[in-house]
Amino acid sequence: VGTFVIQVTATDADDPSYGNSARLVYSILQGQPYFSVEPQSGIIRTALPNMDREAREEYQVVIQAKDMGGHMGGLSGTTQVTVTLTDVNDNPPKFPQSVYQMSVSEAAVPGVVVGRLNAKDNDIGENGMVSYSIIDGDGKEFFEISTDSQTQDGVIKLRKQGLDFETKRSYFLRVEANNVHIDPRFLSRGPFKDTATVKVSVEDADEPPTFSSPAYLMEVDEGAPFGTAVGQVRAVDHDLGHSPVSYKIDWHNDFDRYFSVEAESGVIKTVKPLDRELTAWCNISVIAEEANNPLQTSSAKVSIRVRDINDNAPEFAEPYKANVCENAKPGQLIKTIRAVDRDES
Repeated sequence: VGTFVIQVTATDADDPSYGNSARLVYSILQGQPYFSVEPQSGIIRTALPNMDREAREEYQVVIQAKDMGGHMGGLSGTTQVTVTLTDVNDNPPKFPQSVYQMSVSEAAVPGVVVGRLNAKDNDIGENGMVSYSIIDGDGKEFFEISTDSQTQDGVIKLRKQGLDFETKRSYFLRVEANNVHIDPRFLSRGPFKDTATVKVSVEDADEPPTFSSPAYLMEVDEGAPFGTAVGQVRAVDHDLGHSPVSYKIDWHNDFDRYFSVEAESGVIKTVKPLDRELTAWCNISVIAEEANNPLQTSSAKVSIRVRDINDNAPEFAEPYKANVCENAKPGQLIKTIRAVDRDES
């Protein structure tokens, strides 16, 4: 109450030295009870405390100046003063709801916008500026929030990859909205912040089947007959529909085509006999694809060791011929011969 607003001044052409003809008195005709005017000075002041711009921003105040000291018979004139309340930061940001629901695909890339929320602040300009932060929640690792300077929205984005619908289907975040600029005169009206809970649901995305191991090691005897089972690979579709999986060999990596794989079971079998002495190791790739979406595929490396069997007789390196003296003594070295067995060990 009593805060100076403006001073109005009226002039009177009459001779001020002659009686009260030029003695002016000011009064307020319109604008009460919000404002008052000092009769002698014309200073307009506030007449009510805690005027609220958010309730009413503009007032029309009519001031009268009357000569003859304001007495009966005096002449008068009026002026209109438009008073606009300037904003101060006397309102905290406020979320219109306490809980927000959002969703994001498990296949989303970092930086994708998950959703927006807005804490309303009735103040304007810098007094209405809001900053957002995530203060709690099991999703702090995966999500971040920033302020859209144009709309003052809190924009929640994916911070990093790693969402997995099959492992965890929802996260919650505790978001806080704070005024950027706080007026110390109105600290008692605080706190100038508010909080809301955001629940983020993870949506299932069609992903390739997953092998039980990225690489397999198997063994088979050389010379094993056609159709001998070598081992089995296994892949599973963890998506919500659990699509059946079929298997095939990537022929780009199996030029010799020693093996086949059963499409439904993943059992790897021999197609033709193997000779360890020619091929000790075979490396192939098995592809698993979803039956419902053949474009969703994954692969696993399979290393197959060919075990040795005793299928080779010793062989001399070359024909040998030796000469010996007729008087050679027993035990005397005549010649060294060498034989090789191509089998292992």
